[in-house]
Amino acid sequence: MQDTIDTVKNTIVDEATSILDYKFVFSEEISITVKGLIFIILTLIVTSFVLKLSRRFITRNMPENNKQKFVTVFGYIRWFVFLIIFLIAMNASGVDVTAVFAASAALLIGVGLALQTLFQDILSGIFILVDQSVHVGDIIELEGKVGRVLDIRLRTTRAVTIDNKVLVIPNHLYLTNILFNWTENGTETREVVEVGVAYGSDVALVKKILLDIAHAQPTVLKSPAPVVLFTDFADSSLNFRLVFTLNDSFEVRFTQSNIRFEIDKAFRENNVTIPFPQRDVHILKTKDN
Repeated sequence: MQDTIDTVKNTIVDEATSILDYKFVFSEEISITVKGLIFIILTLIVTSFVLKLSRRFITRNMPENNKQKFVTVFGYIRWFVFLIIFLIAMNASGVDVTAVFAASAALLIGVGLALQTLFQDILSGIFILVDQSVHVGDIIELEGKVGRVLDIRLRTTRAVTIDNKVLVIPNHLYLTNILFNWTENGTETREVVEVGVAYGSDVALVKKILLDIAHAQPTVLKSPAPVVLFTDFADSSLNFRLVFTLNDSFEVRFTQSNIRFEIDKAFRENNVTIPFPQRDVHILKTKDN
């Protein structure tokens, strides 16, 4: 009876060993056993568990704002760690990593070229978070497009435009273009409306009209108070600039439009003329004519 049990045990062990030693052969240089494959999977599972514990340990006492930034950056680093551990596990399980790279060199070059922009976006995303040049909620202008930042992701930044359209910005554009951050110094921004009046106009009256209109706008802040600048004696007009402060520059075009409507109305009521370019043409007659 005992001999039969020992025989069964040995058979099971031999079958299990045979299964674990079964080798998947991809080429003469590249092959992996079932045992090696299981080792790689378990290594990646353990790595994932250790990374989660490390993230929780590091961020346990962090302020919420810094914690969100760290988690985002940590997400980038995690994939790099997984790649390194995967290569080490493959080498430890008997796979010739050098042969794998050599066999797939052409493919890797093609993939590398195709993913070049992707890597630029990811690295740019890390730089954005570390440099803190852009935050969620900031109003930015890039390549003539203005939007309020909704979130900063692995590859892209999403912003909503003034027209309530979602703007998807590849992160590498931050490094290759000039970025205007309207709210870097706070939510208050100084805006302008420019207008010209005809020569001979009462400039004191023009200044009063512009200031009254600015003070009457509900979106214009009382402090700092609006000011009027006499900017130039132009060819056909006396140019003025109305400077005012808003708490939400995202709505600036609506405030500017309302101010222009009121300026046109007030100028008509006070007989202040907004000129258009004019040229005087003099015809000289000669004695022969």
